[in-house]
Amino acid sequence: MVRPGIGPGIGNGNGNDQTRSVADTRNDRNRVFADAADEQLLQFAESHPRLFVLTGAGCSTASGLGDYRDRQGQWKRRQPISGQVFISDEAARRRYWARSSVGWPSFSKAEPNAAHHALAAMQLAGRLALLVTQNVDRLHQKAGHRNVVDLHGALDSVSCVDCRHSLSRDTFQALLLEANPWLHSLTAAHAPDGDADLELEDLACMQVPVCSLCAGLLKPDVVFFGENVCRKKLQHAMQALAMADALLVAGSSLMVYSGFRFCREAQKLGRPIVIINDGLTRADSLASLKVSGECGRRLSTLAANLRD
Repeated sequence: MVRPGIGPGIGNGNGNDQTRSVADTRNDRNRVFADAADEQLLQFAESHPRLFVLTGAGCSTASGLGDYRDRQGQWKRRQPISGQVFISDEAARRRYWARSSVGWPSFSKAEPNAAHHALAAMQLAGRLALLVTQNVDRLHQKAGHRNVVDLHGALDSVSCVDCRHSLSRDTFQALLLEANPWLHSLTAAHAPDGDADLELEDLACMQVPVCSLCAGLLKPDVVFFGENVCRKKLQHAMQALAMADALLVAGSSLMVYSGFRFCREAQKLGRPIVIINDGLTRADSLASLKVSGECGRRLSTLAANLRD
């Protein structure tokens, strides 16, 4: 999808139009594109040299991690547990940790894919104002990306809700399995965010480790469904967006407001938006350019063809 301002004479969002055509771009270097969308994406990036990037689950699917929504933006499986339910419902909390005990080993071993490496290369080249991710897998950091804002936190640590004592998720996994040896024998299909499609009726016997300092409740260091994003992270991200030339969304349906708010803010600031995503997004009507296709391939082509 191409909206006004994309193509020959790309608007840069600051009132100064660039007159560089696709043909000009193609002729000044031996560049190889699979389709016109790759060329349009390159034009956009070269006309907006400092990109604010927002990534979602679609950036990590090629690493073997599932996503929550289908191409229409609808839930593929049950809605994630809410923060309120996790805190208040002991039975739900046991179910969460039982499923997580099965899903965590595979989740923690996931490796960055082409999308993560391409964005890390673009940052190294000075092309990014900031990268904000809705993912909780730390794959951007594993790819060598620095200065990443983990908008929804990360699953690799657990903290006490009372005293804030923290421990690694690996350490918590060892404690969980030590207290419940029978968890070793459980198997289930993997689900998004280190979860597993595990259905157990009776978990009354399950022992969930508590804080070693105050016996408080331990919770993953992530923003659960219905919880608020850290205000400091949000302020930092909004400041970076104000300094950027444009917003690039990769692999997100933007159905959750915590991500969609950046598109709303970009629109207010007059910053153009480009979206790389398979399927509908909440911000399709706001985008200057919408490109379908696998994030890794699109971003790798972009990173390889950007001017030094």
